[in-house]
Amino acid sequence: MAETYRRLVQLAALQAVLCDITAQQATEAALRYQAAVVSHVSDAVIATDQECVVTSWNPAAETVYGHPAADALGRPVAELLGAPLDITEVVRGGGVSRAMHRRADGSRAAVRVSVAEMDGGYVLVCTDETAQRRAERYFATVIASLEEGVLVTRPDGVIESANPAALRILRLPADEVVGAAPPLTDLFDEYGRRIAHHDYPLAATRRTGIPQNGRRLRVRRADGSDAWLSLNCRPLFPDADPPHAVVMSFSDTTERRSIAERLRYKATHDALTGLANRSVVASSVTEALRSPDRTLPVALLFIDLDKFKVINDSLGHAIGDEVLQVVGRRLRGGVRAGDLVGRLGGDEFVVVSRGMTDARAARALATHLRSSLVEPITLDGRELHIDASIGIVLAPPGDPRSADDLIRDADVAMYHAKTTGRGRYEFFDVALRERMQRRLRLEQDLREAVRRNELWVAYQPVVALPGGRTVSVEALLRWNQPNLGVVSPVEFIPLAEESDLISSIGIQTLLTVTREMARQRKLHGVDMDVAVNLSARQLDDPDLLLTVEHALRGAGLPAPALCLEVTESALMRDPLLAAKKLDSLRGLGVRIAIDDFGTGYASLSQLLRLPVDILKIDQSFVTGLGESGQASGIVSGIVAMAHAVDLTVIAEGVETKRQRDVLSELGCDQAQGHYFGRPGSSVDIFRRDDDGFETPDG
Repeated sequence: MAETYRRLVQLAALQAVLCDITAQQATEAALRYQAAVVSHVSDAVIATDQECVVTSWNPAAETVYGHPAADALGRPVAELLGAPLDITEVVRGGGVSRAMHRRADGSRAAVRVSVAEMDGGYVLVCTDETAQRRAERYFATVIASLEEGVLVTRPDGVIESANPAALRILRLPADEVVGAAPPLTDLFDEYGRRIAHHDYPLAATRRTGIPQNGRRLRVRRADGSDAWLSLNCRPLFPDADPPHAVVMSFSDTTERRSIAERLRYKATHDALTGLANRSVVASSVTEALRSPDRTLPVALLFIDLDKFKVINDSLGHAIGDEVLQVVGRRLRGGVRAGDLVGRLGGDEFVVVSRGMTDARAARALATHLRSSLVEPITLDGRELHIDASIGIVLAPPGDPRSADDLIRDADVAMYHAKTTGRGRYEFFDVALRERMQRRLRLEQDLREAVRRNELWVAYQPVVALPGGRTVSVEALLRWNQPNLGVVSPVEFIPLAEESDLISSIGIQTLLTVTREMARQRKLHGVDMDVAVNLSARQLDDPDLLLTVEHALRGAGLPAPALCLEVTESALMRDPLLAAKKLDSLRGLGVRIAIDDFGTGYASLSQLLRLPVDILKIDQSFVTGLGESGQASGIVSGIVAMAHAVDLTVIAEGVETKRQRDVLSELGCDQAQGHYFGRPGSSVDIFRRDDDGFETPDG
């Protein structure tokens, strides 16, 4: 029994020893685990006693501070951290502090220190945030230097940060932005509609997490000014649940938009007048023509200024530009609301009017516009006067023509108005287009005719009254076009005068006539004179004097045998300048005649100042002779006036014996016309009989 008891006691003791060893081993294992963790964490873990003397210094502490554990143990912790540290104060303040510590090599480190009390001392966990702080400063500097505004809001919508660009663009101080909850300003869409606060991009992204990219909005800033923004919003943490923290970036596109608008304006408007340019005019006409609900005609008025070139050439382009600006303002002020005024270039303008009721309304508009344009324009103390020729085209509903067709047709009508007297308007019709197309073809053919020598000179006799003896001839240009046949001078001479062809044609004609007349005079032994017409352009030619002198010398024709005829209207454009030019020509020995007298505005006083020798009465006064006493009175007055200043008088367009007899009775010196002979070649004209040279009608 005693032995059994003894064995039980030994077994119990053995169990007790085994239990003690197990607990110790567990504790040791736990300590080894904790030591391993402390040894391998990236944060410095430091243990101190109550006096803040280091009792433990893990490998990370060696890395962070550069002190080996052997040197650190037993030293005050503040000495090793390189910065003052009141551990008890940190514990009382929540156990966390941030400070700049100094490493063993003297470099500085940004460290976050967490402090906890333990039996007999403290544990410090020091996290090296130097790289993180550097990155934060880097990105903060980048964000601060951006021209793009950046706002960051918390999930509750409060603005957490705003960079300087955001404050500059919104024109708000930082203390009114950071910590505030949007909206800070009013936003409007591209159509000018105010956006509700809950639909702001920032609010929508915060609520849904859906990014808002490339929104173009107008913001009403704190100072009342407006700015255009290009705006983007994104959730700061896309995987988080709503509401989201949001980063919003935006750039001020006001200047860029303004530049784009100016470029767009320049691309669609005339730079000088501010009126719509050709492309806008064409687009407007196209839109009007294609309007599905159109029930009234579209009217297009093509306006070309008369006498503008004279202003531009004589007073300079600066004055000309001012005149065009005045014209633009007057046209704008003379149309209805909704009508478009455009400038096509030069002195050509267009008015597009929708809903024009009929031709009468278009006529009234043209009359009104022209009335406003003829009002005097005062610039730099000068009173300038202009007029306009206007072409009108109406396009009823369903008209198949394009915008270019309408502009072309209105141009054709304008051209017709200009060629039939200027200062008037004309409506377009198909027959007019055909006539203008014929004119265009004739002008092209006329250029070829000059090159191919299709033009030739005919001569019409001029006879003395009352006897009827041929005393001179007038050279008249003729054209036999291979496809069209004989083209009337009434049709092709104006074309030549309007183009640059008249100068070359005039020179060639003068050379041809002087050579032919010199040859016929020598062949027949007679002193026959010849008259050649000069156009207004030829009269303006600075080389005219040399051309005439060269022609006379080259042909061997005496200067008095040549008479140069200039129309009254050409002379009256600038009488003083014309007088100088005619005086120079007379200095060569040639004679000067005023052609078509009575069709212009010459007065007796003006005639006295012009160095001329002959006055030719226009056919319009001769036609009524023998039938109208008024016609006889007018011709009698012209003859008397001309004789008073020693001018020879020639009547044009004589077609009947009665007209010849009346002219003889009135004292007219000479006459020409079909009654005396039709124009013919120089060979036909120079037929000699015993009494001298006669017309074919003898």
